[in-house]
Amino acid sequence: MLFEQIATGGCRSYLVGCQATCAAAVVDPEVSQIDRYLALAARDGLRIRYVIDTHTHADHFSASKQLARKVDAPVVMHRESTVPTVDMRVDDGDMVVVGKLRLQVLHTPGHTRDSMCLHVEDRVFTGDTLLIGGTGRTDLPTGDSSALHDSLFGKLLRLDPATLVFPAHEYKGRDHTTLGEELAGNPRLQVRDRDEFVALMASLNLDMPTHITEALRTNLSGGKTVAQMLAEAAASVPFMSMAQLRDRIAAGDTELVVLDVREREAWEAGHIPSAKLLPRGQLELRVNEELPDPTRHIVTCCEFGRISTLAAATLREMGFQRAVALDGGMKAWREAGYPLEAAPPRH
Repeated sequence: MLFEQIATGGCRSYLVGCQATCAAAVVDPEVSQIDRYLALAARDGLRIRYVIDTHTHADHFSASKQLARKVDAPVVMHRESTVPTVDMRVDDGDMVVVGKLRLQVLHTPGHTRDSMCLHVEDRVFTGDTLLIGGTGRTDLPTGDSSALHDSLFGKLLRLDPATLVFPAHEYKGRDHTTLGEELAGNPRLQVRDRDEFVALMASLNLDMPTHITEALRTNLSGGKTVAQMLAEAAASVPFMSMAQLRDRIAAGDTELVVLDVREREAWEAGHIPSAKLLPRGQLELRVNEELPDPTRHIVTCCEFGRISTLAAATLREMGFQRAVALDGGMKAWREAGYPLEAAPPRH
């Protein structure tokens, strides 16, 4: 078995491959690591046949949909998952066949209703059901402490104690553990009475994950994160440096349209000399009126450089093929000491 663990902060994802057949699966892929999965598979001569999420993640952005599209492979989740982009729904006891490898599904609800573990040869991918020195939390949507107790003590922990444990999260830099080590030293697994375990989980008082709203929205719907939208926009537009824009303004370049896409109050407080105001929220509705010549060279700007990147991408989609985004925003422009112009007072 070819095996690779990929760390993204506290998140862990895995590439598992069959050396004999060159088939592979990626488990719990994270959206920022798509190129890495593809590179690792190519390095080892593998073809990714399955993209698997062990559960609906609330604390990282799943790459299952995007990665599956790139490699023409099905997205695999437990049948309890409500994610609409799942292609293959599996049940307890089912096996995902990856070449000569057999990934056996263990339905382990508790952290979420659709949580599952994957047992293959000497190891088990536990998702957020069992962590190193802990367990998945049960206070997020569809979490159930009683179900987690049953999943742990009635199913997962009945595997061979020597089984290697590879979880979906690890925050102290450890690679793996074993079921035996967890049974002996994991504080939550010392509480074996169901009612006491449920009370323990209820008393944890954990902070909510930083991106829980966006993560659940995108992971449940298959939609895009803000970061994905920005990355796609940045990949589709050229940029202009602040120094180049400063020099062109100083030279009296009248061919260039500087388009400030902030709100009026911000523009009035100070903007790039000669910049035209067209707030991002009005761009599509007013662009024909404000920018009648689609051949003009346009540079968009905003406060931090993100909204202007989206605006430039939108302009290009609408046919303004010379639209570019300022590399940086008004905050950086001010900090560089570049010239500003204030709007005349309104009467």
